[in-house]
Amino acid sequence: MRFDLRHIRSFIVLAETLHFGRAAERLNMTQPGMSRLIGELEREVGVPLFRRTTRTVELTEAGKAFLGECALAMDRLDRAVSIARRTAKGETGILRIAYMDFAINGRLPELLRSFSRMRPDIRLELSFIATLKQYEALLADRIDIGFLIGPVDQPGLASYTFDRDRYVVLLPTTHPLSNVRNLRLSDLAREPFVLGSGENWGAFRNQLFALCHRAGFVPDIVQEASSSEGIFGLVAAGAGISLYASCVRNLQRRGIVIREIEDTPDQLLTCAAWISPTQSPGVQVFVDFLSQVWGGQIASA
Repeated sequence: MRFDLRHIRSFIVLAETLHFGRAAERLNMTQPGMSRLIGELEREVGVPLFRRTTRTVELTEAGKAFLGECALAMDRLDRAVSIARRTAKGETGILRIAYMDFAINGRLPELLRSFSRMRPDIRLELSFIATLKQYEALLADRIDIGFLIGPVDQPGLASYTFDRDRYVVLLPTTHPLSNVRNLRLSDLAREPFVLGSGENWGAFRNQLFALCHRAGFVPDIVQEASSSEGIFGLVAAGAGISLYASCVRNLQRRGIVIREIEDTPDQLLTCAAWISPTQSPGVQVFVDFLSQVWGGQIASA
C-alpha cells in the first residue's frame, strides 16, 4: 500500500473534526493539502471514506470501520515507540541470565528478587549452564550475563565478584570423621571422593585438584554426578565424601554432615560476567544495580 502515517493521521483528525479547514489547521497544513492526502488515501483503500457536501463532511460506513482499525494501529505504534525508548534506557526488555550450582544455591535468588522489584518490566530468562560453557554462550550471544566460577580471565569480558564461599567437606552422617568439628584437607587423602562430572563441573574440578595437589594428594574419585542433588545423594548413600562450596548450608539435605576445612583459606568465587563494552542498555542497568547494591569494583579481562 502506498500510503503512510501522514495519510493516517490526516484521516483520523478529519474523522474527529469532520471539517477540512479545522483538520488542516490542527495539522498545520493547508486545506488543499489535506484534501489531497485524503483523496490519495481513498484511492489506495479503494472505497470512499467520507461523504462530502458543500456544507458537511461525514464518515461512510467503510470510513467508520477504517477509523476503528486505524485507532488500534496508532495505539500499537505509540506503544511500540514507547517500548523502543524504554528499552534504549534499559527500563524494559529481556535479560538472558545463566547460572551454575553455587550461584543458585547462594545469594543469586536474593539478587534477582531485588532486581525484579526495582525493574519489574525487565523479564529475566534464567538457564542452568556450566561455567566453562557459559564462556561460549556469552561470546556467541546466547546469554547476556553469566554467573560462573571465577576468577574470569577471558578477553572481551568484564566481571564482578558477586559471592565468596569457603570449601567445606560433605560426609555421610555415619562417617568416622563426621564427629571431627574442623578437618584438615590432608585428613581426606585416603577417602573415596564423589565429584561432579567433568562436563558440568570442569571449572570446579580444576580448582579442587590444585587444592588437593598442594595438600600432597590426588583425590580418589569413585563416583561422579552431573548435579548437586546427585552429589548429595551419593554422599548420603555412603558412596564417598565430597568437597563443595559453603553455600550448601542454605540447603537442607538428610544424611549429610558439613564440616569446615581449617587449613584451607582458599575461596570459591562466584562472578557475574558479560561482554565488554556492552551494547545492551538492559545489561548496563543490571551491572549498575550490582555495583550499587552489592558494592565492589567491576573488572575487565
